[in-house]
Amino acid sequence: MNYRNPNRTDSLSILGFGCLRFPKKGKAIDMEETEREILYAIEHGINYFDTAYIYSGSEEALGTILQKHNCREKVMIATKLPHYLIKKAGDIDRFFDEQLKRLKTDYIDYYLMHMLPDVNIWNRLIDLGILEWLESKKQAGIIKRIGFSYHGNTAAFQELLDAYPWDFCQIQYNYMDEQSQAGVAGLKKAASKNIPVIIMEPLRGGR
Repeated sequence: MNYRNPNRTDSLSILGFGCLRFPKKGKAIDMEETEREILYAIEHGINYFDTAYIYSGSEEALGTILQKHNCREKVMIATKLPHYLIKKAGDIDRFFDEQLKRLKTDYIDYYLMHMLPDVNIWNRLIDLGILEWLESKKQAGIIKRIGFSYHGNTAAFQELLDAYPWDFCQIQYNYMDEQSQAGVAGLKKAASKNIPVIIMEPLRGGR
């Protein structure tokens, strides 16, 4: 496995493990197969695992397997704040605390604003106190890196890059999306600001 150092401290495997599409047995996650896949990935050097609050059962499954095999410290967990479910300031802590419980951990390595669409939504979160909340969690070591995932247009992505001193961002990028979503232009602007970029959907979800 090859590794990169996006912030000069973390050593991330060049391939991450997306946890949206865990194998299923009926409608539920197939825990036996999921455990086999996660352990195989860790044994072969993958250390970045990406999940989210709304990935049904995913956070709980990942946390259960990492705890069972005592390998939390071997990996970086990325998960995401569901800003679209937040109605009041207290909701931020409520969702985050639930995520820590599901993941059976007391800290998150990479915490993303999930599918942040534009600066207007970011400003709404600012009005609800997200800046102070993120700073307090980062100072306490409960959140290590702060970023956002993105599926909007190039212009809105570039505005978001300027809206906060992000530790990283996560974009959909592949041979079919070079001129859509963040695109090449967004990728280059992130590079110009020294904001590390993590790629999701490199094979467009298998399509």
